[in-house]
Amino acid sequence: MAARAKELGCAVELPSGSPERGVGAGAEKGTKDKLPVVILLGWAGCKDRHLSKYSTIYLKKGCIVIRYTAPWKLVFFSESLGIRSLRNLAKKLLELLFDYKMETKPLLFHVFSNGGVMFYRYIVELLHTHQHFQQLKVVGTVFDSAPGRKNVKGALRALSIILTSTNVCVKYFLLLIFAVLVATLRIILYPLTRFVHESHYDAMLKHPSYWPELYLYSKADTVILASDVENMIEARRQLQVLVKAVDFVGSDHVSHLRAYPILYATHCTSFMYSCIGGT
Repeated sequence: MAARAKELGCAVELPSGSPERGVGAGAEKGTKDKLPVVILLGWAGCKDRHLSKYSTIYLKKGCIVIRYTAPWKLVFFSESLGIRSLRNLAKKLLELLFDYKMETKPLLFHVFSNGGVMFYRYIVELLHTHQHFQQLKVVGTVFDSAPGRKNVKGALRALSIILTSTNVCVKYFLLLIFAVLVATLRIILYPLTRFVHESHYDAMLKHPSYWPELYLYSKADTVILASDVENMIEARRQLQVLVKAVDFVGSDHVSHLRAYPILYATHCTSFMYSCIGGT
């Protein structure tokens, strides 16, 4: 079991002790056996120690938590070139659920930024096209600071943060390569490539999932524009998806938990209980 998790570089964490009572405690007693496996999909460049802070929210409630962050090089470069390299990794992550005998438990995804969304996009595709995975049951998805369209300035800012500890010359070389790559594929060649490789945002607008969604975003986010998130929310509602949204107004990109720890945790756990209440 641990072999695939080690190969992927993901963490599987089990709750310890009795679930904490609090928000949703009334529902907790009757839904203890329905608690989902929570899958956290980190933003590009995210460290596991960062995701572990979000794990605590769900571990306290008695959930099993799986944490995974896709390699940033694949997110920024392979996917930008139209190479669907994350799809195979998404398949391995879903297979991990069978390794740990979790295939009958409800699943809740918590997805961060476009790095998490790119990976999540392939998971949704596999859930609907791969017969082996169609038995898996997703009860809801939380989106933190996502998804966003082609915000080149925001993408460069995110990549710059990831490369902070890199040699200065290497850092600016990679930023230049990424900028040229994006300008070429998204602007010059877009009319020719859009039918071959649909953008992750466009795929998310119409992806065939109808479980509830919670969007946690902020108008102060300079990486993912609030207008992009709000357009997605409207599109999903038009498809009759049950959508909840929270605008934290003043917190930066993937910083809502740090800025509003109690409120953030409350929204996440309330959403989780609402998702499993009807299962």
